[in-house]
Amino acid sequence: MIPQSFKDIVSNVENAGLLQTIAMIIFILFFLIVIYVVLNRPKKYYSEEENAPLEKDEDDKWTL
Repeated sequence: MIPQSFKDIVSNVENAGLLQTIAMIIFILFFLIVIYVVLNRPKKYYSEEENAPLEKDEDDKWTL
């Protein structure tokens, strides 16, 4: 039998439920870490970055 999807491959593993649980825990931890990092950045970081595309560089050589 040729597996047609990831579900077919994982369903033949003895501890499929455990692997799915571990994968979900890793995803949730990664998501929470990303949220923590974003929320704990200083507000000054975002105020500098929000105008970055609008600022003109001093060494801008793309003048026409």
